[in-house]
Amino acid sequence: MRKQIAAANWKMNLNYEQALTLSQTVISGLPSLKNHQQVIFGVPFPYLLPIVDLAKQSEHVSVAAQNCSDKSSGAFTGETSVEMLTSIGVTHVIVGHSERREYFQESNAMIAEKINLLLQSNLIPIFCCGEPLAEREAENQDVYVAAQIKESLFHLNADQIKHVIIAYEPIWAIGTGKTASAEQAEEMHAFIRQTIADQFGAILAENCSILYGGSVKVGNAKEIFSMPNVDGGLVGGASLKADEFLQVIAGLK
Repeated sequence: MRKQIAAANWKMNLNYEQALTLSQTVISGLPSLKNHQQVIFGVPFPYLLPIVDLAKQSEHVSVAAQNCSDKSSGAFTGETSVEMLTSIGVTHVIVGHSERREYFQESNAMIAEKINLLLQSNLIPIFCCGEPLAEREAENQDVYVAAQIKESLFHLNADQIKHVIIAYEPIWAIGTGKTASAEQAEEMHAFIRQTIADQFGAILAENCSILYGGSVKVGNAKEIFSMPNVDGGLVGGASLKADEFLQVIAGLK
């Protein structure tokens, strides 16, 4: 059975004390999780090491960086390498988030380089893809998302791709209060799974975790997560409040 995941993306929020309190409260309040269920904290760089230590309290909790450099090392002031993340016990890294694409002009080719470095170091990429409002209104979302997947993932072999988590994030539903309906989420997740199947085979695609990442909250998490091809969520605002994130986690199937 493929993993069902509630991944928190804190973005650029919380001070140090708030981050530690939130993490500890969530870990202490976790429901009884099954072997195929996982919680991931997507943490700002300054807080990674202490929260990696906190996560050791539960076998179901892992920690992700929110980004990494596409270079191994060198004169890149302000960047963080995959080796640095590996050395402190980080296990996952979010790559290709729509905010990185929009504000920092990250291309599919750059994201592919990051994924290569992560897999070489046995870290798990959480690869984000998704369409802006104009592409959705033009009914071009399938072509748009397929291009992101092909240009960032199709150079991998089957043994590599099985370590990648995919997060579908309709850009028009991030931080806007709008949310794709459960049916819209299922439709796109099924399309993404078929796109992976066409390239890597049905068995591998069936075991690929695909998360939904568009304004997941307490009121919609359980319904969205119940869809056959939705394997949990990449959660933004609702992950900043322990009680809300715990309720989202409880919605995993």
